[in-house]
Amino acid sequence: MDDMNQNSSSGRFRKWFKRKHKNKQKQTDPYYDLGELSDEDDDFLEDVYINSFEMDPCTSTNELRIFVGTWNVAGRSPVGSLAVDLDEWLKPQDSADIYVLGFQEIVPLKTRTVIGAEDPTEATNWNMLIGKTLNENFGGPWLTPILNPISSDNYQYVKVPDSEKRASFSSIADSIRMRGRARTQRHQQLFLGGSKYKLMASKKMVGVFISVWMKKELLKKYRVSSVKVSSVACGIMGYLGNKGSVSVSMSIDGTSFCFIAAHLASGEKNGDEGRRNRQVSEIFKRTSFPRSANDDDNLHPLTILGHDRIFWFGDLNYRLDLEDNLARYLIKKQDWNALQEFDQLRKEQEGGGVFEGWREGNIKFAPTYKYSSSNCNRYSGGLPNRSGEKQRTPAWCDRILWYGKEVKLLCYFRSESKFSDHRPVSALFSTQIEVMKSTNSRFLDKDTIFSNIRPPEQIGPSGKKEEGKSTLLSLIVNDTEASSTQMQKL
Repeated sequence: MDDMNQNSSSGRFRKWFKRKHKNKQKQTDPYYDLGELSDEDDDFLEDVYINSFEMDPCTSTNELRIFVGTWNVAGRSPVGSLAVDLDEWLKPQDSADIYVLGFQEIVPLKTRTVIGAEDPTEATNWNMLIGKTLNENFGGPWLTPILNPISSDNYQYVKVPDSEKRASFSSIADSIRMRGRARTQRHQQLFLGGSKYKLMASKKMVGVFISVWMKKELLKKYRVSSVKVSSVACGIMGYLGNKGSVSVSMSIDGTSFCFIAAHLASGEKNGDEGRRNRQVSEIFKRTSFPRSANDDDNLHPLTILGHDRIFWFGDLNYRLDLEDNLARYLIKKQDWNALQEFDQLRKEQEGGGVFEGWREGNIKFAPTYKYSSSNCNRYSGGLPNRSGEKQRTPAWCDRILWYGKEVKLLCYFRSESKFSDHRPVSALFSTQIEVMKSTNSRFLDKDTIFSNIRPPEQIGPSGKKEEGKSTLLSLIVNDTEASSTQMQKL
């Protein structure tokens, strides 16, 4: 589209220039002859136009560190000693710029929770605990009691007064107003008060949940815009939310990001990977971030693959195409490379797979599923005559993938919390963002364009150098003024 606009604009400029001088006689000054433009002159004019009019904005690149984590919490509420586990998982002392956390099964996947109305309580509880974990080490005020949990699961970034510059608010303004001014003040203290990290967006769909946090200082340093959420339910009958994805789209200055937290179909029987692949295709097809009335004038990506940096993570449920006893043998040997040869997700990253072209770090940790129970380091199954225990071949169900340029993986690891039958998985990335140094329009005004263009030096009859008597600038100015005068007369 930019190329088409460039060709169209430069074409109009040449036509205007030719039209203005097509029938002119040679000027009295013999040393300055416009005449008919030759092909060579045409090329020169196009170079002048492109170099002057279509200069890219002055940009630079800055580094951001993004922590991405995923954890299937097996329907358990964030209570008890989990705060210690969360602190170890998020490692706030290492202080990433952005934390993007995806959870699966934050509620039990029962009929009531799958087909009933969304209950925001657990999402609020998790956000409270995450915020406390990220911020308590920095001395910021934080409300720990959950006496009146916020009745929404969908927080989004919105514009605020200049005094706050950029900040994050909940998109539940209507709900807050209904609950009164006191609730509003508590909520603002919770998410805007002197804490170091701010909640940018959060979305829950049944048990799938995403929460995105950013350093407060970055909100003043960069222009964060177009923060949007999307959810795709593709579980039972293809449309219930026991399986599917929740996604966040956002732009930081000139770079767009998309984060997809997913929970795909379970099962290790032959053909189960096909159901997972179809769900991935549905998520690609149905995830959208449409424009709204509150958007600014800048275009933002409407689909997943339209973004510059994309991160897909969650309980993807891909298994090992390997007999159980052989898998456990390789795990005991800690031969992770050999084990990855049988990994279903690796095959989907090859030619023709649903994740072709996507990247993942080298896995140097044990499979994250399925552990026998909470507070246990033993995989489920594998022991004869143990009643009531599901036989599951261990697998790397919990994964983090990325797509796009300028993304560098710094580390890829699992944590050892025994809170559920899954182990949390995390990745720390370094990525470059394009920072605009100027907010000027892409096409500069005529005074700026020609401010540094000198008229050609001519040799006059006296033999001295003289400035050209006509310049592109004077022609444009004169034509503009003439057109303006004509319009005024009309």
